[in-house]
Amino acid sequence: MPVNQHILHQINDLATSQSTSEATLSSDEMAQLSAELAHAQAEAELHAAMQDTTLSLADYLAAVQLVIDETFAHSVWVKAEIRSHSSKGGHHYFELADKDANGKITASCRGNLWRGQAQRLLGKFERQTGRSLAQGLNVLFKVSASFHPQYGFAVTILDIDPTYTLGDLAQQYQAMLSRLQNEGLLTLNASLPTPFDITHVLVIAPENAAGLGDFRADADRLMAAGACEFSYAHATFQGNHAPSEIRQAIITGRKALQARGITPDLLVIIRGGGAVGDLAYLNDYELAALVAEQPMPVWVGIGHERDRVLLDEVAHMRFDTPSKVIAGIAQHLYATTQAVKQAFVQIQHAAAQQLQLAKTDCQHQLMTSQHAARQQLQHSRQQLDFAFNTLKQAAYQQLALAKQHSEQLREVILLQHPASVLAKGYAIVRTDDGHVMTHAKQTAPNTHLTLQLQDGQLAVTVNAVTLND
Repeated sequence: MPVNQHILHQINDLATSQSTSEATLSSDEMAQLSAELAHAQAEAELHAAMQDTTLSLADYLAAVQLVIDETFAHSVWVKAEIRSHSSKGGHHYFELADKDANGKITASCRGNLWRGQAQRLLGKFERQTGRSLAQGLNVLFKVSASFHPQYGFAVTILDIDPTYTLGDLAQQYQAMLSRLQNEGLLTLNASLPTPFDITHVLVIAPENAAGLGDFRADADRLMAAGACEFSYAHATFQGNHAPSEIRQAIITGRKALQARGITPDLLVIIRGGGAVGDLAYLNDYELAALVAEQPMPVWVGIGHERDRVLLDEVAHMRFDTPSKVIAGIAQHLYATTQAVKQAFVQIQHAAAQQLQLAKTDCQHQLMTSQHAARQQLQHSRQQLDFAFNTLKQAAYQQLALAKQHSEQLREVILLQHPASVLAKGYAIVRTDDGHVMTHAKQTAPNTHLTLQLQDGQLAVTVNAVTLND
């Protein structure tokens, strides 16, 4: 290998400057140049010596280990994301990664936290952040590089800065909160009206949770009294898989009730007790969005008073403990019962008033109707009497008039009766066959006729017939 090119350039520049001027080097510059020249010469000799040398893998990696130990003997603070975490025998093993803005992994390596420092560092982290080191967290580790010929490269974790993770978690929390706000989900469930009557409640809780027993004791009493029914679906509330399990519990719980033709009036999510560090697992956007979009009010009691989680932000109502949730349900049922009782009393009073008013009105209407009927009857009687008298008078008038006409007709008839005519000296002429003669031309001379007079008949013979001109 040729001598280091940088040193050769320096020597060439020095020679050039000496040929053109009287320039000289200081003692420090000469010492530095000599050292660099010696180092370059040593590298060249080592390269020449190793060029045809064959090493075992162990020897080569041992040399790499030596270089890393000498070069990176100091510790540095490194930012990284935890991709996985496991422990064995008190030692903790991490897979650390760095990602670009698109989420693509740009670097990764193992991180080891040895048993001697693990308890102290993990305890400090949990006390300050409220959660344990887990997958997905962004952390700031103080590390030193280490290389083992058999296990490869890793970093040894010497310290942890919890404030970095707190800031990152707070940033993530605010980002999710802003996203829910922008998508109209933050107050969506809270805007739902509280059901007037809570008849069925779906409860999501860890199985055998500390606060679930107290909740169920009061819930069972409400069920025994026939006030409300409760159905339960279980999920874990800690670890990275907690959000997905809770989401699945909500979906399967609602489907099970739907198969029975039941739509819950209230969805309750309770945790009860547990480590404070588990709260951060509930800060999940997908879980919060699902809770916000439920068609019924969601009441949560995560078992903490001081800290809020994302479920508290999107819920219809937030309680500190599961016991307070069931107390809230009982209080609502009691208030509803009292309101119903009060409404029943008011309805009874109003009904009695209306009944009395109706009775009074009926009596008034009856009296009014009776009076009107009597008046109408009296009026009808008067009209009937008037009509009868009118008809009677008209009948009398018609009878008198008819009698008068009858007398007149009688007189006319009597005047026209043959007896009346004969009494006046007239006679009725008849032929032999009894027919009345009205004209002289109806007879002839020597014809026998009969003359009827008032007091008898005369038989005559016609001597001559004389007709009028």
